[in-house]
Amino acid sequence: MKKLINSVDGVVTDALAGMAAAHPDSLRVDEAQHIIYRATPKDMGKVAIVSGGGSGHEPLHGGFVGTGMLDAACAGEIFTSPVPDQVSAATAAVDRGAGVLHIVKNYTGDVMNFDMAAELVAAESGIEVATVVTADDVAVEDSLYTAGRRGVGVTVIVEKIAGAAAEEGRTLAEVAAVAKRTSEAGRSMGVALTSCTVPANGKPSFDLPDDEIEIGIGIHGEPGRRREKIASASEIAARLTAPILEELPAGDGHGVIAFLNGMGASPLLELYLMYGEVARILKDAGIKVERSLVGNYITSLDMAGCSLTLVRADEEMLRLWDAPVNTPGLRWGV
Repeated sequence: MKKLINSVDGVVTDALAGMAAAHPDSLRVDEAQHIIYRATPKDMGKVAIVSGGGSGHEPLHGGFVGTGMLDAACAGEIFTSPVPDQVSAATAAVDRGAGVLHIVKNYTGDVMNFDMAAELVAAESGIEVATVVTADDVAVEDSLYTAGRRGVGVTVIVEKIAGAAAEEGRTLAEVAAVAKRTSEAGRSMGVALTSCTVPANGKPSFDLPDDEIEIGIGIHGEPGRRREKIASASEIAARLTAPILEELPAGDGHGVIAFLNGMGASPLLELYLMYGEVARILKDAGIKVERSLVGNYITSLDMAGCSLTLVRADEEMLRLWDAPVNTPGLRWGV
């Protein structure tokens, strides 16, 4: 294993220290509790948003802390959920008197720990908490890690749109409603060309021969739908897009937000190439791409591969997507 680390045990803490050093004007990092905050809290009376999950998916979630997205992100150990005390501390710290929205990927540990944190905060301080769980992966109905679909790429879209709604000063119920609608409008599918290597394990998480790919892979290396021989980008794009379109909610005349995400080790050259294939498929299917996003946004350490997320977007979602955002991982309109 070749990694740019000091020690296996200190990977997450050292990475957070580096994040604080890289963004001293916009972020404040609690290295002891592994929580990333905005350096300047938003105005009183506005809904705050907290998300989080296991580390190894950067820039999700800490890279999306800032104006127009998250108020705080809780970083668990690699591929491990943050603990309830960690989430409750973040929630209490960012509340501005209007309640806090938790955005949670559908993995059993994450859902359980965020639920416990919400109960802790309500009991200790009376802060109102709403929760939206993302569950967009069409590859599997259930897995060893979830009841129901896994929460993957749509989480990025939900955090952006909910963040914009909160910045406008909407109520907690209103922010949660648009976040839930966005989550339910998204479907995703991923493919792995290689395994990732968790530093603590020191070897690839699963065996994948050089001439095979895993279709429907999870972001922690969970099994997908099937293994196949490596194919051309156009063929892989078709195999990702078809099952998403089968389950994509019907629209009301609007198109989609198309999100082609890198899993960590595929170069942007390949991601743009893949997006070109997806765009062609969507055009042939008569689906208009209203907005697009291509790059590494919800990764799986050093896994090679990509995922595709399509969100059937209405006018409100598009307007909130276009709203200014200023975070380390996503920035426009400022």
